[in-house]
Amino acid sequence: MSSDTQTGDIMDTIREQIENNSILLYMKGSPNQPQCGFSAQTVQAVMACGERFAYVDVLSNPDIRSNLPKYANWPTFPQLWVNGELVGGCDIVMEMAESGELQTLIKETATGSEA
Repeated sequence: MSSDTQTGDIMDTIREQIENNSILLYMKGSPNQPQCGFSAQTVQAVMACGERFAYVDVLSNPDIRSNLPKYANWPTFPQLWVNGELVGGCDIVMEMAESGELQTLIKETATGSEA
């Protein structure tokens, strides 16, 4: 298999993950054991919203870790995706959490996806 085919498959996997999860966090580690400070802050902010969300540990998925920045045109982790759109990384998520925007977005998304 050529590397182009593998990269295409990974891009398809990333797209499917984003499309199939209305609230998705790409992070280093897991919500219970984040492996970097930025992932820890971001996951705490998302968890504080009180809704279920999916996550992908990019440390245990090196292909996703290396290709997601190209897919998203966003170079760093964590990355929060809501309704198929990149919300941003730690700084943006923390700003949104402080302003109340994050809670509103996540609550509306969770309510909408269950209806």
